[in-house]
Amino acid sequence: MKSYSLDLRERVVRAVGQGIRRQDVVSTFGISLSTLKRWLVLAKQGALAPQPRPGLPPLLRRAAHPLLEAQLRAHRDATLQEHATLQEHAALWQQSQGQKLSRATMARAILRLDYTHKKRV
Repeated sequence: MKSYSLDLRERVVRAVGQGIRRQDVVSTFGISLSTLKRWLVLAKQGALAPQPRPGLPPLLRRAAHPLLEAQLRAHRDATLQEHATLQEHAALWQQSQGQKLSRATMARAILRLDYTHKKRV
């Protein structure tokens, strides 16, 4: 889930500062009351900007998604849920792109693409 933008956070805090009831602000902006309270505390501390997300970035960046889709289309007969097939896709990716990916990373990347397949008869 992405962080709320700094612009939205500032507008919410400004609305409370203008005297609008907290319940009205919550319903108008579609946020929870606990989020509003947290943003008000952060605004007083001068740290309203969203923090970077924890964890490592995905190994397979969005820019590589079209290349992965092309690889999946080229090998349509593979059943993507099978362990061996995911390993094969990872090996194909390493041959073509020079980037070694695990079976699990390949599975997550394919899920991110929301890729569906239909086997040929």
